[in-house]
Amino acid sequence: MLRISSVATILLAATAGLASPLPPAELPASGDSIAVEINGVKITLAEMEQRRPAAMFQARNNYYEAARRSLEEYVQEYLLEQEAKKENLTVPQLLERHVNSVIAKDPSEETFKVYYETADTTEPYESVRAKIADAIRERRIAKAKAAYLESIRNRATVAYRLAPARAPIAPPTTPARGPANARVTVTEYADYECPFCQQIQPTIEKLEAEFKGKMAFTYKDFPLPMHANAQKAAEASRCAQAQSKYWDYHDLLATNKQLDIPALKSYARQLKLDSARFDKCLDGGETADAVKAHAAEAAALGLQGTPTFFINGRYISGSLSYERLRAVILEELAGGQGEPSPSGAGGRE
Repeated sequence: MLRISSVATILLAATAGLASPLPPAELPASGDSIAVEINGVKITLAEMEQRRPAAMFQARNNYYEAARRSLEEYVQEYLLEQEAKKENLTVPQLLERHVNSVIAKDPSEETFKVYYETADTTEPYESVRAKIADAIRERRIAKAKAAYLESIRNRATVAYRLAPARAPIAPPTTPARGPANARVTVTEYADYECPFCQQIQPTIEKLEAEFKGKMAFTYKDFPLPMHANAQKAAEASRCAQAQSKYWDYHDLLATNKQLDIPALKSYARQLKLDSARFDKCLDGGETADAVKAHAAEAAALGLQGTPTFFINGRYISGSLSYERLRAVILEELAGGQGEPSPSGAGGRE
């Protein structure tokens, strides 16, 4: 018998309508719910969020992430049970047939010894050999089970209808890259001096190429205080924007680690910008306030590090791999949850 979590019952439309609704008290509060009463004045969630758009985002997103995990676990259990019924087996019998019984036999003694040499232990080999065997077997079972579950999942049609939390992302003050009517807008809050931001740049470029014509990309400055050159680098990109070279300059910063003032000015000359105009802009801090406005947005959303991605306002937590970002883009393009982003004004400067 499957145990359906209370969160999962919110949306069993994902698996053919097996749900019964939760009592209203257990559901997330609606916008017209009274959130607080001050000196007799009742204030609703909608009124509060109108004044502070990002105030409830993290709470709503945490709820969504927990609900989504529960749904994914339920879908996995449901599909396993259906597969077991097809073969007239219980779920444990199904896993024994397709997972446990097909994993490789124990490795050679030499493999055990290599594993032992890399382990953080002072116990003699003979006393831990059985533990090593168990660890290797458990790892192989886990990998085989994951592959088997993926094969079942690939044969199924599952559409998650749980609406994700969407952050109120303000239209960027820098140009978007991509079509103005893109159905998907990927927004990155980042810091030019952040090594992880530079590492993910090839992933962004790969996604832009794959979804060309369907995806717009926007960049929001979030210079972190521990990075001495990040603020001025962001300002420099805005100075290049004033000469219609924002993306050319952005791409140089995203792939170069030298970000001191002389380097920032050298990139402007490399792009054949008006040097005197650029230097005056950078030295005078003419774009500092624009950069700080983006950083204030990030702080209001509760962001604490870079890079941070939003896809049509959906906060992407956990792994920022190509596969993870691509999966969310595909969900948005599928139309069940994706709506055109209000910040998708296109064009390349």
